[in-house]
Amino acid sequence: MDFTLSPEQQQIRDMVATFVDEEVVPRAAEIDHEDDFPRDLVAEMGELGLMGMPFPEEYGGAGLDYHAYAIGLEEISRGSGGLGTIVAAHTSLAGNMLYEFGDDAQKEAYLTPLAEGRDVGAFALSEPGAGSDVPAMETTAEPIGAGAEEDEPEAYRLNGGKLWISNGSVAETVVVFAKTDPEAGNEGISSFVVRPDEDDGFHVEGTEDKLGDKGCPTAELRFDGLEIPADRRLGEEGRGFVHALKTLNGGRITIAARGVGIARAAFEEARDYATEREQFGQPIGEFQAIKHKLADMDTKIQAAKLLMHRAADNKIRGEDYIKEAAQAKLYASEISREVANEGIQIHGGYGYTKDFPAERFYRDAKLNEIYEGTSEVLRNTIGDQLLE
Repeated sequence: MDFTLSPEQQQIRDMVATFVDEEVVPRAAEIDHEDDFPRDLVAEMGELGLMGMPFPEEYGGAGLDYHAYAIGLEEISRGSGGLGTIVAAHTSLAGNMLYEFGDDAQKEAYLTPLAEGRDVGAFALSEPGAGSDVPAMETTAEPIGAGAEEDEPEAYRLNGGKLWISNGSVAETVVVFAKTDPEAGNEGISSFVVRPDEDDGFHVEGTEDKLGDKGCPTAELRFDGLEIPADRRLGEEGRGFVHALKTLNGGRITIAARGVGIARAAFEEARDYATEREQFGQPIGEFQAIKHKLADMDTKIQAAKLLMHRAADNKIRGEDYIKEAAQAKLYASEISREVANEGIQIHGGYGYTKDFPAERFYRDAKLNEIYEGTSEVLRNTIGDQLLE
């Protein structure tokens, strides 16, 4: 087992860390306070190749492996949890849907501008009554007209709505899941490319005022008779449920990376504070109680990183990684909250104020346990894999 980073991986880590320290960390409190989409930072990341890290260069990506991608997202999330979500939703969800299930023409038209950072992507799956229960979705895509191919429609008419959509109000490309056959259950769901600026009937109903994850708009979307040509469908009809599960499985690796990044930020801030803050004539870091907290925090972070990279390694090797990705996301999500909580405790009363970033790390960390598979659902997934 070789844990040494390759020269390319080290270069990516150092480049992203420098960008984060110089451009993101100084803006993080402002992003959190204003809750505005940081379009200028997203554009800079596009220029650096950070909006298409795992995609081939032929489609505008950086051609990085999943270890390097996870390392990059970890560093971005260390600077801003909201910025980490923006990149993860754009790349791991919207981008990966196009890369894995789009044809060559779709990749050229829609993946390339995403990977180059010219467009922002979103992944529209959840609905008010269909979060973890995906087949309960009510959004429909009615086939209309007759296409050139036998049994193929000319277009689809989308009606319905989506909720909790990261980047949903700012995206130029939204991958939407809808029922093409409402009577077919899991096998009646298909996936489509929607272009908000081009498609009549696309409406942003509003964005959520969230506990954390600020800067990444979480939108409610509505489709009102929105017609799209059949060549915007990804893959065959009825394969959308499978597409969603496969995409979310890969996305869990990067949510683990977000958890590790936030936990690192909380730990480093707490460690620095413990060396500076004096009580009873010495830095509080000299007290055994604080030393033990820091020891536990770092140990949890290192364990989460190993789980994250194990899942990434399985993905790179083409091996099954359902259990590994679920375990990485589950553990990294929970320890990010635990580490952030201890960070507040080490800061004492200051940690409960907005004068210090400790409370922001806690708010940003909590989301990891909810989106892209709740901790409860992930435990079911892991248990199912163990009993197969």
